[in-house]
Amino acid sequence: MAETTERQGEFADRRVALIGAGVMGEALLSGLLRSGRPASQIVVADRSPERLMAIAEKYSVSVGSGPEAAADATTVVIAVKPQDMAGLLREVGQHLKPGALVVSIAAGITTAFLEEHLPEGTPVARVMPNTPALVDEGMTAVSAGAHCETHHLWEAQDLMRGCGKVVSLSEDQLDAVTAISGSGPAYIFYVVEAMIEAGVLLGLPRGTSTELVVQTLYGAATMLKETGEHPTVLREQVSSPGGTTMAALRELDDHKVRAAFLTAMEAAAKRSHDLASGHV
Repeated sequence: MAETTERQGEFADRRVALIGAGVMGEALLSGLLRSGRPASQIVVADRSPERLMAIAEKYSVSVGSGPEAAADATTVVIAVKPQDMAGLLREVGQHLKPGALVVSIAAGITTAFLEEHLPEGTPVARVMPNTPALVDEGMTAVSAGAHCETHHLWEAQDLMRGCGKVVSLSEDQLDAVTAISGSGPAYIFYVVEAMIEAGVLLGLPRGTSTELVVQTLYGAATMLKETGEHPTVLREQVSSPGGTTMAALRELDDHKVRAAFLTAMEAAAKRSHDLASGHV
């Protein structure tokens, strides 16, 4: 209880406006509250009145329009679709407090774009989260804009820690981040789908196959995290000479699965770069 009170005191003069209450916006809101931010210091805006009503009832936070939310905030987090960003920035920019930090979680929106559509000198940060943020196991990269000072960067990092881990990187690395961790959950789900189907093909009930695969995935990820061993070492521990695992891995190598993953992630990084450059 004392720790929670201390954290709430830390945020006493840092009011956050969250504009956009979709899936990622709500995940961030939930994480902020769990990390100790008092609901009284958060205001949420969304263009759907029904969505705002549901958010206010569920989380006991203040709600309002984008300009109203931004006007009293020290940090404005924008979680809207990329195509809606330019109009929203023009709408809220004139209402920003001097020195207020603007944080964007919209894919493909660069810090230069944010700065271009906001008042001169506005500190901005760009963040790339991923969907495990919904279960507090997200991985987020944060990049600072031209006017973003150290304390602004710390605030952007702190915002995202309620949803998982955070790293700070230069913006020119965000295309790679998008390809690896941003899109990464989809690759994992893709492999899990294939493994479950293999179990069914081999005669297992679908429910049993799903349980086997999901727990195996969870256990393997936990081993990677807790042992600190290189994945090659852990793979070799399972791969007895002439055994079943080696037979399976040989098939994967014969089908060039490793090369396919590399090529796929290169394609994702290129697509991220194209989107950020306006080449849709």
